[in-house]
Amino acid sequence: MYQYKHEEVAWERVKDLQREIENSRLMSVGLGRSLVALGLLAQRAWLLAGLATRRPPRANPPKYIETEGKEGRVWTEVA
Repeated sequence: MYQYKHEEVAWERVKDLQREIENSRLMSVGLGRSLVALGLLAQRAWLLAGLATRRPPRANPPKYIETEGKEGRVWTEVA
């Protein structure tokens, strides 16, 4: 039997741990940027949602009628 088998397994485990630590460090830096971008996106979505809400109708919209005049069709406001 290979006498250094456990050492090889332990060395592979150390390399795996180093890769995991490096990946988690890299992801944590990227995650911070992602959270900032996500916050900006949420602010913009909130603003757009406010702009897209329905507004109440005007209290008394002006009423117009179409009449024929000397210049052609004329729109006059009805009181």
